[in-house]
Amino acid sequence: MQTGHPSPLGNAPELADILAFLERIGLTAAVGIVPADAVLLAMTVRGGAVVYDPAQPGRIGDLLHEAGHLAVTNPALWDTLSQVGDDPAEEMAAIAWSYAAAMAIGIPTATLFHAGYKGGPDYLIAAFAWGSFIGLPMLQYWRMAARPGDGAPRFPAMRTWLRLSCVTA
Repeated sequence: MQTGHPSPLGNAPELADILAFLERIGLTAAVGIVPADAVLLAMTVRGGAVVYDPAQPGRIGDLLHEAGHLAVTNPALWDTLSQVGDDPAEEMAAIAWSYAAAMAIGIPTATLFHAGYKGGPDYLIAAFAWGSFIGLPMLQYWRMAARPGDGAPRFPAMRTWLRLSCVTA
C-alpha cells in the first residue's frame, strides 16, 4: 500500500497502462495545468477530459477515480464540466468503476484505494475483496454492468465503460 507523501504522478509505473486503457475505452486524458486548489492532487476533470500534471505529486489510483467520474457522467454534460460533481450516486459509481478499471488493467486494489483515500482504504479494500461492490447498483442501473441473471459476465466485468446519454431502468 502506498504510504507517506505522493511522488510526482509522472513517476508512477502504472501511468502508461492507465493512459492506454483510457484511450482504448474512449476517455481523454491530457497533460495540463492543474490548479493548486483542485480536489485531488495533480489532476482534475475539465472540458470532457481528465487533466493531469505529471510533475505534481499525486496518487495514481486517484487518476482512475477521476476517470471514473467522467465515465459515469452523462456524456452530454462532459464539455461543461470544470470539476466532478458531488452527486453521491455518481461518487459511489465512480468508486465501483475505478475498481473494475483497476482489475482490467491489473492494478492492485491497495494502489487504487491508497493510504490517503477518503478517510482510509481498509473498509473499501475489504468490501471489494468480499464482493460487496459499493456503487455497483448504479452501474447496473445505467446498464454499464450486468445485473444478476441476465447472462452477461459478472462485475468487475463491464458491459460498457462509458455511460450512455439516456438510460432508464
